Amino acid sequence: MASPSLPELLQHYNRPGPRYTSYPTALEFRSAAEGAGGVGSAEYSAALAAAAERPGPLALYVHLPFCAERCLFCGCNVVVTKRADVGTRHLDLLLKEIERVGALIRGPGGGKANGRRCLSQIHWGGGTPTWYAPDQLRRLHEAIRTNFDIQPGAECAIEVDPRVTTAEHLETLRDLGFNRLSLGVQDFDPDVQAAIRRIQPFRNTAALVAHARSLGFRSINLDLIYGLPRQHAESFSRTLEQVIELSPERLALYSYAHVPWMRGHQKKLDENELPSATAKLGLYLAALERFSAAGYEPIGMDHFARPDDELAEAARARTLGRNFMGYTVCPADDIVGCGTSAIGELGGVFFQNEKTLWEYEEAVQAGRLATARGYASTDEDRLRRRVIHSLICRFELVFDEICPDFADHFAAELAALSPLETDGLVSIGPKSIAVRSCGRLFIRNICMVFDQYLAHGGNTPRFSKTI
Repeated sequence: MASPSLPELLQHYNRPGPRYTSYPTALEFRSAAEGAGGVGSAEYSAALAAAAERPGPLALYVHLPFCAERCLFCGCNVVVTKRADVGTRHLDLLLKEIERVGALIRGPGGGKANGRRCLSQIHWGGGTPTWYAPDQLRRLHEAIRTNFDIQPGAECAIEVDPRVTTAEHLETLRDLGFNRLSLGVQDFDPDVQAAIRRIQPFRNTAALVAHARSLGFRSINLDLIYGLPRQHAESFSRTLEQVIELSPERLALYSYAHVPWMRGHQKKLDENELPSATAKLGLYLAALERFSAAGYEPIGMDHFARPDDELAEAARARTLGRNFMGYTVCPADDIVGCGTSAIGELGGVFFQNEKTLWEYEEAVQAGRLATARGYASTDEDRLRRRVIHSLICRFELVFDEICPDFADHFAAELAALSPLETDGLVSIGPKSIAVRSCGRLFIRNICMVFDQYLAHGGNTPRFSKTI
């Protein structure tokens, strides 16, 4: 029997599923009062104290929630305001949280006389971190430097919006030691930009990239989204040409997640202007072809990198990691999250801060940790997480690297994978699973076979579609 065609596979497998920046996913997080596995500020305080005793560096994620305008496609946790006083008050409280967390995690595990923990990875996201003025970003960095030691050669990355980021912003960030920039592009076509309310001329982004290169940023990433309203093959081809012209070290190509039941502002988009599932897949395949022809290597399910980039080198060496900050070459056993909605992980337990501005600020102002929910992973969770991360980072799974009795432990999952093997997505051997070229398009579906929480969602939509 012939394998199904790509349109047939798309029709069968294009269904809601997680992106697996964590396992279990954030939808399983709960407060300590909500039952088994739930956590709160008391559990977070204890986890910070325990982490203080462990050697090895940390990763730090800081969420800066403010944006000057609302982009209609956005699925992030943002606060839209132009009021400087709101941002200043919030920054003051964020610095208090960083000081409090830094004190709790300080200990002999840091390996320093001052007890400060070492950071191998710093990531500022949002929102729009460069919504803040350069001098405010200096204040934030100084708070981090005061409460943690930044490891020489650490990956210091920040997400920037070219519409509000100035030359002074870039100069300040480079002076502070940031070495990676991630620029939101989405699409350069004016008609698409009008539909999603994000007007961003190509010349402005190109000028910002040129200035960043002149300052010595070692890596620039551009974020694109396929599946947006009014996108079509011809216009997206022009965007791809312009992106390649900018010659970034890395590219991220995300599937537009249309989840209006979760993000009410997406209801303002005209669903009739969204490309069909087949057309959307065509946009992705066109990008894959163009990026490959330009010398980029596909990394994981949605990234591309030049062959000499650390991300590509890590992928070839099978050391690529994945966490809430995406794919990374600096995986850390412990991740600290600061700011509204920020997620961290300590000792296999996930912790998430309050999502709303007022709840977060109320907690910090009262002298409490801002932790609202999370999840204490079980041994089974950690086992399945290794499976999912191996698949989504390396497109292969070696049974003995997971557990000695893999075939017995995951007998039901191997049986469930059989139809995917018939469809040409995976090859299942006696000791391993390999994701085939076609299967990379459906990697989220393959990972979903090992997710024991998916059946708990009922009929309520919980995720965007996988393609």
